[in-house]
Amino acid sequence: MPSAIPDLPEALTVPEVMRALRLSPSKVYDLFRSRQLESFTAGRARRVPVAAVRQYMQDRLEEAA
Repeated sequence: MPSAIPDLPEALTVPEVMRALRLSPSKVYDLFRSRQLESFTAGRARRVPVAAVRQYMQDRLEEAA
C-alpha cells in the first residue's frame, strides 16, 4: 500500500505535524495533553511518530462515519 505521507522520517517535529494536519500549535499541544495524539520527548524536543499521525487521522475518520 503506498504511503499517504511520502518520504518523511519516522518521527515528526511539532511544526511538521502542524503542517500535516493543518492545525495550530495550541491545538497540536492540546492533542498531546488529551492523549489523542501520541508523542514522546527526547530531551526538550517533542517528536510524533508518523504512525501516530496516521492513527489519529484514521480515528477521526471512523468517528465521522
